[in-house]
Amino acid sequence: MVRELVPDGLWERVAPLLPVPKKKKHGRGRPRVDDRAALEAIVFVLKTGIPWEMLPTKQFGLSGMTAWRRAEEWIRAGVFEHLQRELLNELGQRGQVDMRRAAIDSSTVRGLKRGALTGKNPTDRAKAGSKHHLLVDAKGQPLSESLTGANVHDTHELFALLDAVPEVKQPQGRPRHRPGKLHADKAYSSRKNRSGLRQRGVTARIARPGVESKQRLGRHRWVVERTNAWKNQQRRLRVRDERRDDVHFGLLVLECCLILFRRL
Repeated sequence: MVRELVPDGLWERVAPLLPVPKKKKHGRGRPRVDDRAALEAIVFVLKTGIPWEMLPTKQFGLSGMTAWRRAEEWIRAGVFEHLQRELLNELGQRGQVDMRRAAIDSSTVRGLKRGALTGKNPTDRAKAGSKHHLLVDAKGQPLSESLTGANVHDTHELFALLDAVPEVKQPQGRPRHRPGKLHADKAYSSRKNRSGLRQRGVTARIARPGVESKQRLGRHRWVVERTNAWKNQQRRLRVRDERRDDVHFGLLVLECCLILFRRL
């Protein structure tokens, strides 16, 4: 059951990206816990949402604090961001990344322990929360993601997400890092956004308040809402239990990697 958390195919892609551990002086101390077991424990916490200290030690062969330290080490080294780029390139070379259009949206989660990148949620009686921002391709595959406080307006993250899209290899020709069109709801409608998209060579498909129906443009935008629903199936991401923003964002990126891996 545990091995299903990290299939062989996923581990073969993750292992080369892991940083080389430092050698212990004079060979003292306990032997280092197996990296694959640590990744399985991290994915288990992501999926179940249990506190790190409640990780079943006998099942995984390591404590929850060891799993957290390994996650923090890998997040600091950018392992999951590198993994996302590798998966996007692999899918792109197979012709499975559709850059003809993209969609952007956000979802808000409550931040029980507050911390950096939390803010008063205007839709939840001003309680502390964070926002997950996602940019996906035409098939709903995550291209980039970001984390902000719940009080940050969606429009401020449009170009941050768009410019963070890595160059994705294609079956033929040069890699692509810009979608042909960008679909978004009325929250992203502004002259600044439309002008910035035009300068980047991206056609804006943003609903205009009082002009266009959100149902009509939703024909292409629903894929990002579906991806947000997939993301929220991971209980560790439904509510922000991590005080540290980098750890919470790292788990968000890891979930995006798992979504991409399932496409393979």
